[in-house]
Amino acid sequence: MAMLFALMDFSIAIFVQNVLHNAVREGVRFAITQQTGAGGQDNAIKAVVQSNAFGFLTDPTKITVQYLHQDPSTGALATSAGVGSNSQGNICVVSVVNYPWRMMVPIFQSSSPYLYSASSSDVMEAPPNGILPPR
Repeated sequence: MAMLFALMDFSIAIFVQNVLHNAVREGVRFAITQQTGAGGQDNAIKAVVQSNAFGFLTDPTKITVQYLHQDPSTGALATSAGVGSNSQGNICVVSVVNYPWRMMVPIFQSSSPYLYSASSSDVMEAPPNGILPPR
């Protein structure tokens, strides 16, 4: 029985990690097309990530959406904030950070849960009709 539960526990842990990676990847795919919902682009991206997480990710505060731009003087990437941060050519980074997961079998459980993180990024496309959606 211990081997059976160990096999199930580790398989589910790998599945959860893959689900999180897929969810943030789908969130970035949605983000770069400049689509938006009623609550703004960032909230729409978080909703897409949650809908692709198979119910594992119910806390939207674990999801971060960040926009980066290249500083012309140094060539380094810097965080963009405010209006225009989601403009064409900027990089959108969608992340899930410190998602806790506990093993089912008590002998595999530690005092703290395993923390999973997943991140994906891509370059923003030109907005439709040249109008940036609100963040």
